[in-house]
Amino acid sequence: MDRFSFLNAAHTAFFADLYDQYLVSPDSVEPSWRSFFQGFDFANEYNGSPVEQLSNAYVGSGESTQAVESLQKEFAVLKLIEAYRTQGHLLTKTNPLRERQVATPDLSIEKFGLKQADLNTRFDAAKSIKLPASTLQEILNHLENVYCTTTGVEFMYIPNEEKVNWIANYFESKSSELNSDKKKHVLEKLVQAAAFENFFHTKYVGQKRFSLEGLEATIPALDALIDAAADMGVEEFVMGMAHRGRLNILANIFQKPAQNIFTEFDGKDYADVTDSFDGDVKYHLGYTFEKTNTNGKKINLNLAPNPSHLETVGAVIEGVARAKQDKYYANDFSKVLPICLHGDAAIAGQGIVYEIVQMSKLRAYQTGGTIHVVLNNQVGFTTNFKDARSGVYSTDIAKVVAAPVVHVNADDTEAAVKALIFALEYRMQFNEDVFVDLVGYRKYGHNEGDEPRFTQPLLYKLISKHQNARNIYNARLLEDKVVTEEYVVALEDKYKAILEDNLTIAKANEKATVIPFMQQEWVGYNIADRSRMMETFDTKVSRESLDKVAEVITKLPEDKKFINKTAKLIGDRAKMYENDRLDWAMGELLAYGTLMQEGFDVRFTGQDVQRGTFSHRHAVVKTEDTEEEVTMLNQLQSRNGEMRIFNSHLSEYAVVGYEYGYAMTNPKALTIWEAQFGDFSNGAQIMIDQYISAGEDKWNNQNGLVMLLPHGYEHQGAEHSSARLERYLQLCANHNMYIANCTTPANHFHLLRRQMVTDFRKPLVVFSPKSLLRHPAAVSPIVDFTNGSFQPVIDDVNATDKAAIKTLVFVSGKFYYDLVAKAEELGRKDVAFVRLEQLFPLPIEELKAIINSYPNVNDYVWAQEEPRNMGAYGFMLMNFDLVKFRLASPADASAPAAGSSVRSKARYAHAINMVFDKDLK
Repeated sequence: MDRFSFLNAAHTAFFADLYDQYLVSPDSVEPSWRSFFQGFDFANEYNGSPVEQLSNAYVGSGESTQAVESLQKEFAVLKLIEAYRTQGHLLTKTNPLRERQVATPDLSIEKFGLKQADLNTRFDAAKSIKLPASTLQEILNHLENVYCTTTGVEFMYIPNEEKVNWIANYFESKSSELNSDKKKHVLEKLVQAAAFENFFHTKYVGQKRFSLEGLEATIPALDALIDAAADMGVEEFVMGMAHRGRLNILANIFQKPAQNIFTEFDGKDYADVTDSFDGDVKYHLGYTFEKTNTNGKKINLNLAPNPSHLETVGAVIEGVARAKQDKYYANDFSKVLPICLHGDAAIAGQGIVYEIVQMSKLRAYQTGGTIHVVLNNQVGFTTNFKDARSGVYSTDIAKVVAAPVVHVNADDTEAAVKALIFALEYRMQFNEDVFVDLVGYRKYGHNEGDEPRFTQPLLYKLISKHQNARNIYNARLLEDKVVTEEYVVALEDKYKAILEDNLTIAKANEKATVIPFMQQEWVGYNIADRSRMMETFDTKVSRESLDKVAEVITKLPEDKKFINKTAKLIGDRAKMYENDRLDWAMGELLAYGTLMQEGFDVRFTGQDVQRGTFSHRHAVVKTEDTEEEVTMLNQLQSRNGEMRIFNSHLSEYAVVGYEYGYAMTNPKALTIWEAQFGDFSNGAQIMIDQYISAGEDKWNNQNGLVMLLPHGYEHQGAEHSSARLERYLQLCANHNMYIANCTTPANHFHLLRRQMVTDFRKPLVVFSPKSLLRHPAAVSPIVDFTNGSFQPVIDDVNATDKAAIKTLVFVSGKFYYDLVAKAEELGRKDVAFVRLEQLFPLPIEELKAIINSYPNVNDYVWAQEEPRNMGAYGFMLMNFDLVKFRLASPADASAPAAGSSVRSKARYAHAINMVFDKDLK
């Protein structure tokens, strides 16, 4: 076979690539290959299989039948190797409890045209799997050891030859064994994992802890990953996970003092926090810790807080990671490593996972690859895996972005450690996602008080008889004489003594201490109460600053060519500034630019935000011939901050979670998400309910995320009218967030600037306009930007004779302009309109003063364009008791608006008429 040594290819795709090269330039390939392809071309006139064609090629070239048969077998072995790479994972022993319950592939040698008699024949094809020329039996043994043991790997679907070859080489090369010291350390972490659960099981009988038992290998595997990551230059580690195993990871990876966890179990009240802080259950809390690895490298560990909505935190940690990358490492993805721990039922069942995975390679959201670890306990609460997914694996979502997946038996602790080290090395090599499916079991029910035998009696018979991973690995090291019984007992006694000491301290503590997540990012920022939120803040800017920003947003780069409409639009902006009549887009962009001058970054995403859904913003313009993007505010010479504005993919749920994480990490960045239409935020309702409105109350974490929700009734149907104002107001309490519905560009300008100039951060929900973007009356003079501040209430500037006013109308948002127009049409001078620009916190003192300034009013009205059971009416009834008002609005409805524009306009007109005729119902 020496004369056919050119067949030692690493992958069958190599032959096709080489043949393509030969077709283009025959002289560029090696002579023996050139001779081979010449014979192959001659044989192509025959209609046979590829192997028959190759045989014919060699016969046509005058080769012997024996040589042709040898060649056929070399190709057969290469096909066998490729089959193991592709399907070997289906033959693994990755389930610690039972045989796999899916069809297995036929990888018998006979299927590939080989015989038992060939087992002792040496094949050069062995070199493609990093062996010297070896017998078929040796090749099979190697393939079984690589692809069919307690570890299985899926990767052949990756449409990138470099990645496929890298993974194949990684696993097929002889893996280095852990040395004795590393094995002892793995055992120590495994002992800690098991002892921690056992200690709680005996000290806090029946209390929920969502134990890690059955997946204890997670602890030494994560520990090894973090240690290795620090050596590879990772400085920040951001983790998100649900409740399963969280307490164990907090104690044994993040080194959260056990006394704090014990105090939380005792249910004591909280110390050193405001009265309005309610806290959260112990297995939802976040934590930050700086760890030093075995080689003295420091790494900052962050475990994000999360609610019981299992996969939501995956989006949040991606935002946290990106914010750290943008803030500290100039987009050097190697310095910040996100890792997300999933449950098998959750990763397969929750649609947000798909959204997050789709984000992984998008420029707005990429974080350089996430390590996904599935804590696979083969059951979701009471649901068997057969009822939890349609695919073979819970990790099939990985194929969406062609990410490799390693399946590993959680009873094989060293295999788990090696799987996570592979994941780390792949991520650092290619800056892409990678998945590890750690297959174990759940020792108890969903929680420690649950009875799992109600629903899985057979499974739990197996579990009751099964040795845990700690005992399995301990026995292995004892057998290999790596440790002694005395050594193991000492490890366990030492750790239990630490837990006992911490328990004693915890019992003496009167209150629980909650350490907020990632507080090093929030030095100088304080939790604000309601009175602090209602203070007036200096948001005005100098005319010089405003002029500099206006110059860059009213002038296109002269060396670039743009379409005529773009040139006209920017020219119109310049005229607006000259004429001192600034529209909504100008006001918004001036806010961003002046903040950037002051050192703040702007992070802005959402569907079509660069141009704006309603073609008003044009923060990014594109050249005509090359589509080069020009972010206009980044041309500002006086800026000290960066604008990062991206069109998002068609997602609300994951994108809002991502931006929440970004805002939670960088209070110096104005972080904005804009809905395409306001009611599209419905798709992110879990994020709004569980994080945005309640995060400060549950976790003591501030967040300054801004949500722009286009809102207004322009007779465009149910899905393009209402941002569901009522839902946000229902979530408001104490001092959890701001809700605004502005009517002027200048007030919007001051509102956005207020978000950053304070020494605290609150979520801000802005019900932003659609028709007001171009409404001739919705303009502001420059003086309103260089003076003043945000006005939570705007009195009627046209009510010069307040004694003549009989009807006082309270209104919010765009509806104001329609009411004023109707009053002018009717010639009504006895009606005044008070605009509520901020609905929460409600500006009660300002409202009192305005009401008292109208001495003869006998008719108070709350007017809204939304139906009676929607909008702010219900909130006003509960919170605005200064006067007794009547309602002017459309009637109750189940849908926000009518689909017929005729019907919608009629209802709208009737609501307006109700303001001026108190007898209308």
